[in-house]
Amino acid sequence: MTHILVAGKLHPSGVALLNSVPGVTFDYVEEVSEPSYAPLIGKADALVLRTQPLSAATVANADRLKVVSRHGVGYDAVHLPSLNERGIALTVVGDVNSVSVAEHAMMLILAASKRVLRGDRAVRQPAEWGWRNRLEAEEISGKSLLIIGYGRIGRHLARMASGFGMAIRAFDPYLKTQGWPEGQVDAVDTLSEGLAWADFASVNVPKADHPIIGAAEFAAMKRGSILVNTARGGVVEEAALLDALRSGQIGAAGLDVFDDEPPTADNPLIAFDQVVLSPHIAGLTRECGERMAVASVQNVLDFFAGKIDPKLVVNGGHATGR
Repeated sequence: MTHILVAGKLHPSGVALLNSVPGVTFDYVEEVSEPSYAPLIGKADALVLRTQPLSAATVANADRLKVVSRHGVGYDAVHLPSLNERGIALTVVGDVNSVSVAEHAMMLILAASKRVLRGDRAVRQPAEWGWRNRLEAEEISGKSLLIIGYGRIGRHLARMASGFGMAIRAFDPYLKTQGWPEGQVDAVDTLSEGLAWADFASVNVPKADHPIIGAAEFAAMKRGSILVNTARGGVVEEAALLDALRSGQIGAAGLDVFDDEPPTADNPLIAFDQVVLSPHIAGLTRECGERMAVASVQNVLDFFAGKIDPKLVVNGGHATGR
């Protein structure tokens, strides 16, 4: 009998899959916090994990745990060394949310360029109707877009942006050395080169140990350019972004992710009406939520059946389930 701990609310299709498999039992904790699920970790053979952290302390109490299946592709909140030490596999869902995230990035590009929040206010507050004559809204057709990180999400975004007539280049040092994908999007040699060329920049890279966009990178950008981040909080240095917004170096921005989530009510970014904010929702459409739920559960089932796709195992040396 395999016992699974589901930490965080799943789409009903994921729960239905769990209920349909003989020989599987599960605990289901909908609250998204580590303390809510940690007391149950000791009897779990597998953990399906939404966005909450998985700390070394919780792993230390997971006596039976064989696999952790992330309900997504990021795992910066998971303490990977403790999993590796115990021989516990960590899986991700693969290419199930890239279209959703790319669509969201495209939406933020449009919303920021059209100054959607200011336009909305001009209708809801009649005294602001005259805002329309300031001509602050910008076209994106014919403008230049730098895609920072040219993986699946970046390539979907390039396809979408090309439909709006944007000129597109991408920065991805890994792909530059491993082999650039075929297509019409050229690589830039350096990030600063790409930023100096771009009217818009979209960040689509995993979180590293330091921000990829900071004060120096903002200084390299065209004055009044627009930044979109649908990657992770911490990839863009928030303090530097605030300075760039205040000075007008950055004309507008679209942000789906933040250093602290949820951001506090006194986060200075909230005061900027040329900044469009969303609650880390780029990959959480109805369709994508269902795909991630089913895929994260299926990864657990495949792991114990010995047929997990090795490409979905972050720490591949622990992929056999035996």
